[in-house]
Formats: sequence, C-alpha cells, structure tokens
Amino acid sequence: MKYFVAIAGNIGVGKSSLTSLLAERLGWEPFFEPVEDNPYLADFYKDMRGWSFHSQMFFLSSRLRHHKAALERTGSSILDRSIYEDAAVFARTLYQEEFLSERDWLLYNQFYGVLATLLPPPNLVIYLQASVPTLMRRIAERGRDFERAIDANYLGQLNERYEEWVATFNLCPVLTVATDNLDFVHRPAHLDQIAQRVQERLGGRELITFDPVEGEEHG
Repeated sequence: MKYFVAIAGNIGVGKSSLTSLLAERLGWEPFFEPVEDNPYLADFYKDMRGWSFHSQMFFLSSRLRHHKAALERTGSSILDRSIYEDAAVFARTLYQEEFLSERDWLLYNQFYGVLATLLPPPNLVIYLQASVPTLMRRIAERGRDFERAIDANYLGQLNERYEEWVATFNLCPVLTVATDNLDFVHRPAHLDQIAQRVQERLGGRELITFDPVEGEEHG
C-alpha cells in the first residue's frame, strides 16, 4: 500500500535525520526541507522583520512542490516538514511578533488557504517534540552558521505555536514523539520503536503519542 507521511517539528528537533532513517528503514522516498537552498534564510536570521515574507514564501512554494511530488509517486514517501506548519506555526509566529506585517500576513495566509483546500493531506503526520534547551543544543551541534542568531525565546514561541497547531489539526492523524531523551540516530532500538509505532498508526491503531525511552503509550 502507498503511504504519504510528513514529519513536523521545531528547528533542530531532528526532522531531517528521522526522514532519512525512516526512508531507508521502510523503503520510502524522502523529500527534504530545502534549508540550504533558501536564498533568503541567512538574511532572515539577521533581519527577521525585513526578510520574513520573502523567506516564508520561498518555503511555502518549496513545500508545495514537494507535497505535490510526493502525491504523484507510485510508492510511499516521507516529507521533511509539512506545508501546514509553515502557516500555522512559522508565519503566524512572525506575524504575532510583528516581524511580518499585517498586509504580508493576509496575502500569505490567503495564498496558503487556497493551497490547503486543493492538496490531499498525508496519511500521517509525525510530530517531534523537544524542549528549548534540547533544541538549542542540537542546533549548536550541527553548526550551521546562519542559525547562530536563533535565540531561545524564538524557539519557545515556536514550541507554543506547535502545541496549539497539533491540538486543532484534524486533516489526518498525528503521532507525537517526545525526543528530549531519544537518540534515534545513534541508538537503533529507538529508531525501531518509532518505525513500529508509525506502521501501527498507519495500520489503524489509535496511538496518539508515545515516549520510546519510557515505553509508555497513550491513546
């Protein structure tokens, strides 16, 4: 059976790593977030008010292409970040913090609203959670120069928006994974547990969230 899965989560939470590992484990085609290709991102982190709209429009258009390409594949695919969180989390946070003007927010949101009604949703969204200290540590470890300007307050605001988004998102099931004490890159057992839960959820099991370290399930 063909599946389309998207991985959601804050900056530095491990979306790209999990996308790659699950794609390899399950034989799915990965689609990665075009961070390095965004010509506005370095400017955005230096001047968020001046470059928010440009950066968000680039990501939205890239997310649209990937979403459409994943739907057109004959086999299963997995997407590094969804089009939905671009609007509900990142653009909304920038607007609420007045980095995005009301005029730009209205135009962006209008464009996104049309796309959201036209695109069939994924079969599943995997939402990766992490505390701000964990995110800051992981961002520092990967050492991207343009991310040095990211501060803890911004990540905290994004975490709040993510929780609000997940609480109301109903286009497809969401599997929430707590990652503070999780190392699916270096510990195969952790990846095994995530892959198992993903397959169970795609198979119809009503699993809402889990903590692989503790082994507790809630649903």
